Amino acid sequence: MTDDRSGDQLLQMLNALANPHRLRILAALSERQSYVSELARELGIGRPLLHMHLQTLERAGLVVGRHEVSGDGKALRYYEVADFDEHLTPGRVTEATRTLSSDGEPTGKVRKQ
Repeated sequence: MTDDRSGDQLLQMLNALANPHRLRILAALSERQSYVSELARELGIGRPLLHMHLQTLERAGLVVGRHEVSGDGKALRYYEVADFDEHLTPGRVTEATRTLSSDGEPTGKVRKQ
């Protein structure tokens, strides 16, 4: 996704990036795709916490997950960084404010003007 995000989607993306764990997850996944257990070991965090952060990143459109079955029959959830390119400029921020929901909470919906 590029910088065509609504104001609410932009807030959701910025919120997702405002956490050191999630930045480390993105950095690790930018090098290669990984499944949850492998990524948890690499980052030294528990799987439940990692799942929570991956869900936040996925909702924000920053990572993509998919299921695969390994050779020994185990179901694995692989994640990789999504294609995104957001340019933050004063003009982009001004444009995004036009599509914010009335309460300012990220919803992903475009507000009627």
